[in-house]
Amino acid sequence: MIYQLHEAQARLLRQAQFAARLSGTWLQAFWPHQPRPPGIAQLTAACEVIATGGMTNVCPPFGIDTVLSGNREVAVEEQVIDQTPFATLLRFAKEGVEGQPKMLVVAPMSGHFATLLRGTVRTLLADNDVHITNWHNARDVPLSEGTFDMDDYIAHIMRFIEVLGPGCHVLAVCQPAVPVLAAVSLLAQAGSPCQPRSMTLMAGPIDTRISPTAVNKLANDKPIDWFARNLIGTVPHGAAGAGRRVYPGFMQLAAFIAMNAERHRKAYADFQDNLAHGRTEKVAAHRKFYDEYLAVMDLPAEFYLQTVEKVFQTHDLPRGALTWRGQTVTPAAIRRTALFAIEGELDDICAIGQTMAALDLCVGLRPSMKRYHLQTGVGHYGVFNGRRWQSEIYPRVRTMIQAHSLQ
Repeated sequence: MIYQLHEAQARLLRQAQFAARLSGTWLQAFWPHQPRPPGIAQLTAACEVIATGGMTNVCPPFGIDTVLSGNREVAVEEQVIDQTPFATLLRFAKEGVEGQPKMLVVAPMSGHFATLLRGTVRTLLADNDVHITNWHNARDVPLSEGTFDMDDYIAHIMRFIEVLGPGCHVLAVCQPAVPVLAAVSLLAQAGSPCQPRSMTLMAGPIDTRISPTAVNKLANDKPIDWFARNLIGTVPHGAAGAGRRVYPGFMQLAAFIAMNAERHRKAYADFQDNLAHGRTEKVAAHRKFYDEYLAVMDLPAEFYLQTVEKVFQTHDLPRGALTWRGQTVTPAAIRRTALFAIEGELDDICAIGQTMAALDLCVGLRPSMKRYHLQTGVGHYGVFNGRRWQSEIYPRVRTMIQAHSLQ
């Protein structure tokens, strides 16, 4: 029922947006020249805010057409390397560039598309042959394709690592830190020749018992049955995944917005004011951020509920209780994959110490194969995006990759 109510509200919003768009077009046609009278400028801006403020279930483009590699600008082409009903392994192939370290970026499956890591990928592309897990929106996956749970997620990571082959590197951003550590552990336990040379875990919830954040506490406030009853919906008729049980992306978006409601309210107030006064750069920056932020994807119900329970409630991995298809996951088995844990000083989603816990779990690694970095002055998103990611964090990641690409 929750999904059906949302769809009904979305239809009403689309009608309001259509009316606002028409009104804005009429106002601009009647007063085409700048500056417009103050009242008309504000009214036109308000129409624009309403017309462009809606959520979408469509994945935005990565839009990475060129990148600076070495001292020259090279063309970038997206290539599908492998695909399942639930994910695409996407490569950003650089024209005329060969021999760089193969890097698998494991994107979060947490309500936003992999394009949220556009800035992360662009920075990595300078020195690496970058691939990314482009997870599919569960509402677009036919019910006939079966379910998708935590075991399937881990299996996808192992599969994609094996597609890249021996000598690759893997980098996980936020939520996938746990399944990536599990996947690399299982490859080590199996003696796979495709064990990555390095594994970078960025702001991930390895052990959420350490300095619990508001997000962690929220996950523990209710039993898992409550999440199943109140947060899981059924994809409605008309979508390719009709009938599939999902954690809707709009629920996750609502939770994110609620955490920083005043910040978002002010952002839209500023957006309207900047529109009215013709501040084009600030308008473009707002649109760039919110076009991505408001593009959401649904998560398979099985995966979402198992993540809440195993990662945030029962803490299976740090307790040594995590299993994959009946097999115990043993991080101590990792001996050939160097580990780099990265955290942000101001992270209010994944607190200091939660990612660092991976270093203690990987007791089979020599101290020289473990690294840790705490980035001052950044919150959660600043760990993998923005100026400090580019200038302070990525150089350390690059050094790690290069050091372990010469083996």
